[in-house]
Amino acid sequence: MTAAIQEHINANMNEFPFQLSINCISPEKQTISLSCTALLRSIKGRREVYDAIWNKKNVIAKVFTHKLSGKRHAIREWKGLNALSDRKINVPAPFFLGKTETGDWVVVTEKIIDSATVLEIFNYAHNPEKKLELLLLVCRELAIQHKAGVLQKDFHLENFLQANGKVYTLDPGQMQFFSQEVSKYKSISNLAMLMLYLQDNDKDSRIILCNEYYKLRNWEYTNQEELLIQKQIELQGKKGIERGLKKCLRTSKRFFRIKKDGITSVFDKTFCDETEALDFINQIDELMPEGKILKNGNTCFVSNLIWNKKNIVIKRYNHKSLIHSLCHSVMNSRARKAWLYAQRLIMLGISTPKSLAYIERRRGFILWNSYIVTEYVEGRILYDVLNDKSISESHRESIQKQVETLLDKTWGLHITHGDLKHSNILITQNGPVLTDLDSMRVHKLNLFYKLRQAKDVERFNR
Repeated sequence: MTAAIQEHINANMNEFPFQLSINCISPEKQTISLSCTALLRSIKGRREVYDAIWNKKNVIAKVFTHKLSGKRHAIREWKGLNALSDRKINVPAPFFLGKTETGDWVVVTEKIIDSATVLEIFNYAHNPEKKLELLLLVCRELAIQHKAGVLQKDFHLENFLQANGKVYTLDPGQMQFFSQEVSKYKSISNLAMLMLYLQDNDKDSRIILCNEYYKLRNWEYTNQEELLIQKQIELQGKKGIERGLKKCLRTSKRFFRIKKDGITSVFDKTFCDETEALDFINQIDELMPEGKILKNGNTCFVSNLIWNKKNIVIKRYNHKSLIHSLCHSVMNSRARKAWLYAQRLIMLGISTPKSLAYIERRRGFILWNSYIVTEYVEGRILYDVLNDKSISESHRESIQKQVETLLDKTWGLHITHGDLKHSNILITQNGPVLTDLDSMRVHKLNLFYKLRQAKDVERFNR
């Protein structure tokens, strides 16, 4: 981040507007001045996106702040925007590429007025027909791009804006450009990523989208093509989760990472900001005894408390011995595992408390203890519910079926829990929820899956 921007933000986030001077190198050499009116997005150490005004026009200024890769990313963004525009793809008009007075690279583009990302609209659309209509718009735009020789390497609905019935493409830095139409195999991989936004059992909508895409590409949609797309949906689903998990370990749109003074942590931005996070880390061991103690054993300490007006659960994995800590130093902490498995389950649509942060505390190389922070979920453990004589038999049977469905879905994805006792399944108003994920495993080999799944069943029945 430039010194001028940093000074303004640190002093007071409300001190907009401020002037940002840019020495442009494209499309021609000149110096312009923007009036930045709001910070739209910030990924610390990588980029800042500002709402701005230039020459009485509403524009977007994307400032690339990384000292080593900022230039490369800015130039790639600029070239991508121009390449899309040359191929008649709807994009915000590229205005300028240049550098600030302190050396950060900037790309300035048109601001699409009254727009929202397709993902935002999709998430707020509760009507299935409205969701399908949005996906059809993106599907048509995707077909146009593929015919123009454009392939998205990081496809997701946040990379599309919708305004006035038109779809605009964003973030061309992750796109490939070809001199001819994109091949069928590569095209279908992109189409499969679009299908992942449908419910698993929504075959009718999948057929509608495929028929629309194939018609625009002048291809015939056959049963064989349907099987090919289904395989790609499974493949791209796995790849998408792995990409998503990598983002959960670094600073991104949703998370920020802190690494200093023997602490490594990742926080969800909806939980707190970075200054609050540092305060939270420094006082976490003092906070936990003040909450409602849920467990206090040799292995872990669990507390439910209110912090920053949020109802949370903190689980601390204790230091037990030097050998124990050395093992976890090599194998990754249980808190980190719980964090990643929670993110995975949420991506797969399996209910679990939302993870808000994980924290690792080291002494030199050795992992001393770690913490996982989750939202508090109001519910009763399965054992208590099943043994509650005030619950009707029909309600008890309904709960049992819901739990069976949850476990069948989890096992069907070759995921085993590792400690599947009744106290690790909460029954809530919205259905059963899996908790305590640090022993969970995702299995690639069927033999190991069968062995671990049998242990899950034995532990559950016990």
